[in-house]
Amino acid sequence: MNAAFQSQAAPPATEAPAAGCGSVCPDFHEAIELIGRRWTGAILCSLIEGPRRFGELGKVVPGLSDRLLSQRLRELEEEGLVQRDVEAGTPVRVTYSLTETGEALGPAIRELKAWAKHWKATA
Repeated sequence: MNAAFQSQAAPPATEAPAAGCGSVCPDFHEAIELIGRRWTGAILCSLIEGPRRFGELGKVVPGLSDRLLSQRLRELEEEGLVQRDVEAGTPVRVTYSLTETGEALGPAIRELKAWAKHWKATA
C-alpha cells in the first residue's frame, strides 16, 4: 500500500469519516463509472507511460476496435483527463496524452495494477 495511505490516522470514533465508504459518494461513483468503462482503464494505463498516437494505443490495447478507441478518447477528452494534440502536416499526426488531471490518476492506477497482480496471483 502507498505510504501516503498508510500514514493517515483513523478519524475519532465520534466523527463520521470524511472520505470513508459508509455511504457512496456521488463523486466517487461517477469517477469509478468513468474509469471503469470497458477499455478506459487500459487506455489510461497506457497513457500514464507517456503520449501515444492513435495507432499505438490500438496496438498496446489488443482487442479494442478503432471505433471504440475513438469514442473512449473523446469521452476522456470531454472529461478533461486526456488532451489531443494535432501536428500540422501531411499526414496530420494526432498524439494523445494525459492532462494534469489525468496524470493525477497515476498513483491510483499504479496501485490498482499492483493490487490486480497480487489478487490474480493469490486467486
